[in-house]
Amino acid sequence: MENNNCFKVDENLRHIAFIMDGNGRWAKMRGMSRPEGHKVGVKVFEHIANTCFDFGLEAVTFYAFSTENWKRPPAEIKTIMNLLARYLEVCGDDLVKREVRFRVLGDKDGLNDNLREKINSLEQRTAHFRKTLNVAINYGGRDEIVHACKKLVDEGREINKENLSLALYTEDCIDPDLVVRTAGEKRLSNFLLWQASYAELYFTDTLWPDFSDEDLILAIKEFYRRRRRYGGL
Repeated sequence: MENNNCFKVDENLRHIAFIMDGNGRWAKMRGMSRPEGHKVGVKVFEHIANTCFDFGLEAVTFYAFSTENWKRPPAEIKTIMNLLARYLEVCGDDLVKREVRFRVLGDKDGLNDNLREKINSLEQRTAHFRKTLNVAINYGGRDEIVHACKKLVDEGREINKENLSLALYTEDCIDPDLVVRTAGEKRLSNFLLWQASYAELYFTDTLWPDFSDEDLILAIKEFYRRRRRYGGL
């Protein structure tokens, strides 16, 4: 395996999106509570995000909490939201140092006031940077498309591919080239349905808390082995 410090991507791979699956199963296998698995998962999220930017990626997106995840036990939801709030409190200086833009994808109206304030503050603080870290919270791909259509109608704009892309939560962010899902499931689960239309999909049995730099490199290598035809020959 290459020295991770020397590993770099090229212009063919600019954006990776991650479906972070397996935190609860990882914890259960170790006799721990599901919230404990999420605590480890957040540490992996921070590390993998930094590694992606070190590799030269322009954008990274993480699926943290879906619109369907509200069905989970209240204690687990509380842990996830508290972990996010804590991350927002401590990561700001590092994101500024790394010149990374932070953005939340999803319906912020479904979040509590304190969390929304922290999100808005960090988004404003980092808005001028080019590299982008997207975190999908209270997010659903179908809801996002409906929201974008309503926005265009309200603004009296034509609904076409170009306008719709700019009305999505991702706005001016480039579409993902690669979607990585951990923990063995092989589906998108309502994640970036519009943006991932031409993305390469990579599935691994590795649970998210065990996902390492080496796992990331394996996914990237698999991406480069594929030929992206976009409907051509």
